[in-house]
Amino acid sequence: MPENTILSQQNAIDFRTTMEMDLQMTKDKKIIVSHEAFMDAVYVLTPEGTEMSKKDGRSRLIYDMDYDSVAQYDVGLKHRADFPNRKLVPAHKPLLSELIDSVETYAHRAKHINHYNIEIKTNPKFDGTQYSSVEEFVDLAMHIIIEKGIGPRTMIQSFDVRALRLVRENWPAVAVSYLVWGNEKESAEEFIEELGFVPDIFSPNYQSCTKENVAKFHEMGIRVIPWTPNTVEEMQKLKDMGVDGIITDYPNLFAELK
Repeated sequence: MPENTILSQQNAIDFRTTMEMDLQMTKDKKIIVSHEAFMDAVYVLTPEGTEMSKKDGRSRLIYDMDYDSVAQYDVGLKHRADFPNRKLVPAHKPLLSELIDSVETYAHRAKHINHYNIEIKTNPKFDGTQYSSVEEFVDLAMHIIIEKGIGPRTMIQSFDVRALRLVRENWPAVAVSYLVWGNEKESAEEFIEELGFVPDIFSPNYQSCTKENVAKFHEMGIRVIPWTPNTVEEMQKLKDMGVDGIITDYPNLFAELK
């Protein structure tokens, strides 16, 4: 299913797996579900239904548009060579509140208690250009999450330590996951020192995972959930290391793990 859409999250519920999604902010301060802060020409069509050049797509920043304009772009009908099995269906970038309402209803009908893994996509170099400020971004997103009653079933992940610190300080009951590439520090202790507190989850690039590091984080009471292995072999290797979960584009492959 098209990524970061209501359809993709309903599909995650069908697989009885956690829903992973990314957040961005519009010009009118709406929090929406989208991986990129712009209209990625790889899979986005213009409101007129036409394709864009890569440069044109990157120039169409979400933070420069009100949500009514963002919603006119289709993100599900363009074929992606990197995901040849993806279904071609009409889809849009939804409001976070809209997505939660839809998937909560869907999960209730499926008699499934669903869980959320929500990434706050902030970075110091994009403050003021792709969103207003990290403080306002986190505050707006978290108020939606708390208002919708999904806080106990949500973990907030981010590469931005500022965002994670804000969540831990103001919403300490909500789980946080520290996203890293995995090669920035030499030891588990250095990662935690950089963050400034002990997170619930450490989430490195899967290629940087080692059995020794997984064991060390477990000693610190931290679960390890790497991203994004997409083959059975990669997933099996991580499972054998003792990781606590896996972020992948292919949850259907879990059935093949030993």
